[in-house]
Amino acid sequence: MNKSILAVAVTIASLTLAGCGTEANQAAQQQHLQPIDVAKVLVKPVQNWHTYTTRLEAPQEVALMPRVSGVIDKINFKEGDSVKEGDLLFTLDARPFAAVVDSLKAQIESAKAALEQAKSEAKRAERLTERKAISTEQAESRKSTLRQREAQLLALQAELTAAELDLAFTQVRSPIDGVVSRANITKGNNVLAGQSVLTSIVSNQQMYAYFDIDERTWNQSFADVTAQSEQAVVMQKVGETSFNFNGKINFIDNQINQTTGTLRVRAVFENDEQQLRAGSFARIKLAADKVSEKVIVPERAIGTDLKNRFVLTVGEGNVLEYKLVTVGERYGSLRAITSGLNESDVIAVNGPARVGPGMPISPNTVTINSDGIAFTLSNNHSDLVAKQ
Repeated sequence: MNKSILAVAVTIASLTLAGCGTEANQAAQQQHLQPIDVAKVLVKPVQNWHTYTTRLEAPQEVALMPRVSGVIDKINFKEGDSVKEGDLLFTLDARPFAAVVDSLKAQIESAKAALEQAKSEAKRAERLTERKAISTEQAESRKSTLRQREAQLLALQAELTAAELDLAFTQVRSPIDGVVSRANITKGNNVLAGQSVLTSIVSNQQMYAYFDIDERTWNQSFADVTAQSEQAVVMQKVGETSFNFNGKINFIDNQINQTTGTLRVRAVFENDEQQLRAGSFARIKLAADKVSEKVIVPERAIGTDLKNRFVLTVGEGNVLEYKLVTVGERYGSLRAITSGLNESDVIAVNGPARVGPGMPISPNTVTINSDGIAFTLSNNHSDLVAKQ
């Protein structure tokens, strides 16, 4: 009897100790749960952004060549300076051209004297003809001489005009406003008309950016866009993190390139502060007109599993769940999710870096920061800042 009582007591004590151990293990496990930042997903109206690379081009570019051959007498500009249309850049030796002008002026004076004599003789022939004092042949000969003298004078005047133009062309002036490059040919060198490149000038008040949009993207996102729509774009220079330059589309080609299946488009950017240079590499972003609401999550919240993209969501009992997602456009440090999540989901903000699906966590609720990030292209697009 005593032995039975002792056995029962031992059993009860063992069960009591086992229960205490389980509770202790559960408490210890609870204390060691991984603290993880979690946040409710954002839902924002967004537009799809499209990015293209380009090189800037000046609307006007001139390879400056002389219109007459000669010897450079003087260079009248500082290399790299801004110039205005009509500014004197090069002066050629004008003396040979001035001599031709003086010679033609003298020949014209002689031709005018001969013309006056021919007029006088023609009038005298008319009077003599009326009195039958001169033959008809002689009268016609004097009239013919008059016409020849008139033609000779006109020819000499035309030659003088051409010679005066050549003389004026010895002063080589800028045909456009812009920035002048270095002098390719220096003082004392002979230059050939229409062949020798003296320098180059590029306009700098505006810059063009040409880029090619594939036919599918154009038809899906920009079919209603015309040059008159002045579709807004933003630009980022190489080495910068911000899309600080605002422009607009001002040209759309009239046909699809059959070889590449793309449409050539041009954006124009004002360059009032002279921060843009022709030839610079740049990235262009433009947004489709269609606006739709999408789930937004941090880029770092998205994991990759072979070919799949996934996000860890917080499920019942604060256990992480694996959800396949389809990602959309990137907006700064955030990314649109086109499928796989809904607006009520709470996600692990930092993704699968320290945790995995099926893991219980200790959630630390935070808010996804979207300050300064443009999700849509507003009419006043000055808010399209670097976080694109």
